[in-house]
Amino acid sequence: MQSTSRERLMQFGHVLQTVLFERLEVELGSLPAKAQLLVAVLSMLPLSRYLAPGRGWAGRPAKDRQALATAFLAKAIYGLETTRQLLERLRSDRQLRCLCGWNSWRQIPHESTFSRAFAEFAETELPQHLHAALIHCTQQDRLIGHIARDSTAIEAREKFPEAKPKKRKYQRRPKRAKAAERGTRIERQRHQPLARQLAELSRACSIGVKKNSQGHEQYWRGYKLHLDVADGQIPISALLTGASVHDSQAAIPLMTMSTQRVTYLYDLMDSAYEAAAIRQHSLELGHRPITDHPKRRRKVGERKVPLRKDSRSWKRVMDTETRAEEMTWAEQDRFAERTMVERVFSRLKDEFGARSIRVRGASKVMAHLMFGVLALTVDQLLKLTG
Repeated sequence: MQSTSRERLMQFGHVLQTVLFERLEVELGSLPAKAQLLVAVLSMLPLSRYLAPGRGWAGRPAKDRQALATAFLAKAIYGLETTRQLLERLRSDRQLRCLCGWNSWRQIPHESTFSRAFAEFAETELPQHLHAALIHCTQQDRLIGHIARDSTAIEAREKFPEAKPKKRKYQRRPKRAKAAERGTRIERQRHQPLARQLAELSRACSIGVKKNSQGHEQYWRGYKLHLDVADGQIPISALLTGASVHDSQAAIPLMTMSTQRVTYLYDLMDSAYEAAAIRQHSLELGHRPITDHPKRRRKVGERKVPLRKDSRSWKRVMDTETRAEEMTWAEQDRFAERTMVERVFSRLKDEFGARSIRVRGASKVMAHLMFGVLALTVDQLLKLTG
């Protein structure tokens, strides 16, 4: 009889607690909670499948990329902000050094080697591939009830890309199709492959703005991390865009990516995702969209108002009232599950390093965030096993 993903995870957790942790404690001493999470992440991720062997080239041998990738996972789990802090921790903590694969502090590479390796991981999208493989392995045969979709601000320490000066061309330009004929980006995304959808989203550092719970506008410079989160607070898909990109622009790409990875029923989205094209695309993919409708002003009637006090002149004023389209009680009950994506963002920033970004460039920022998403995903999977 074939076991389910939950049963396999429970067996994996049992082996961790009764076999692997006990053997490691004999060699390395008592394992704290963060060290146990690092061991669980390393046991669950197929690092060797996506990393080239460290030796085999002519000349000076390259440093072991698997040990370096493990060190960056440890950086996210232990909450270390910079690579220099990671190096200091590796030199002083024998247990962490052995878990990463170095028996002596003399074997730890130089800081520049860590930087070059991280650039390679970001360029090849190593953490993204590892996360996709993890979701495929653990969530493929699971029927997921809800997918909560939202974005969060990612502050970065970098400048805007410099605008290139426009060169004047005196030749006649060909006529371009009007915006109404081309359609909006959301409407075009419905008929594009996933790679084209992602290519059209801007990833350049920019200024973003949002309203807080008090209704005040807050600005930040950097990026937006868009997530699809399944029941159990498990991140399924992730995208990074510039801070100025509206949330609705990433809805269809996220929806398409999540549909390719898992089977789910409901799309839970706030009012920023309210668009007819998004709802129609969700229905075509076999899902049921539940969106918080924005409040709209409705005309009630006219009344006569004096122009000023003690005046015989009158004017007609149209009274309006603000109303939001109401959900059914069943939709309200399901929409309440959308807060799980907010809890994932909170944990990602407080526990897995998403609040402190010290790298520049969209690819490196995404790699830094995805190492934290990997650790969070494994932690949530183990919590579901009890």
